[in-house]
Amino acid sequence: MSDQLTLSLAGDPAYGAEDFLVAAPNAQAMDWLNRWPDWPGNGLLVHGPSGCGKTHIAHIWQAKTGARLIQRRAVTTDSVPALASSDIAIDDCDDDQCDEGALLHLYNLMREHGHSLLLTAQRPASRWPIALPDLASRLRALAAVEVREPDDALLSAVLVKLFQDRQLHVGEEIVKFLTVRMDRSFATANSLVAAIDQLALSGKQRITVPLAAETLRRLNKQDRGD
Repeated sequence: MSDQLTLSLAGDPAYGAEDFLVAAPNAQAMDWLNRWPDWPGNGLLVHGPSGCGKTHIAHIWQAKTGARLIQRRAVTTDSVPALASSDIAIDDCDDDQCDEGALLHLYNLMREHGHSLLLTAQRPASRWPIALPDLASRLRALAAVEVREPDDALLSAVLVKLFQDRQLHVGEEIVKFLTVRMDRSFATANSLVAAIDQLALSGKQRITVPLAAETLRRLNKQDRGD
């Protein structure tokens, strides 16, 4: 059996409010979401590491408000007038594909119209490479909340959810085995569940503790470049 794993993308993530797992690392972000529309400057920045649930939070807010959910590169000079006509959530806002003038114009126009802006990013605005001083000052004045890496309880719950998103039902012993041995990050959880799914499919095997252990061994070997 090859040591290379091709990660499957099967299964659509569940982004409903009922699917979001609230715990200490993300509770403050959810508190701020529930304060809407009473946000300072009509905006909120949710930042945290890859895979921590920022996009899920944006989807929850979108469903709550009827806002549009877009990527930062969709903010252009031509698109601003139409975008500014409603509440907007911009996902991955620090992805380095930004028309700063257009983003500044969008923010100013949305405030003028009384609409709200939700931004998600991996870094706080103070760490973005922003050239326009006016844009930098406006973004840094927004309320900002961090979503942290998971604790044991949240990491276990995230693993269960990721398996369920792929219509996979695994035993509690597998979740416990993974939680104490994997890197403590949401990004690792996503990659690990995808790899377990792929290995089980390729070998037509049940998901067991030995299969989970083999997946961890292979991913660790890839990370080392062996």
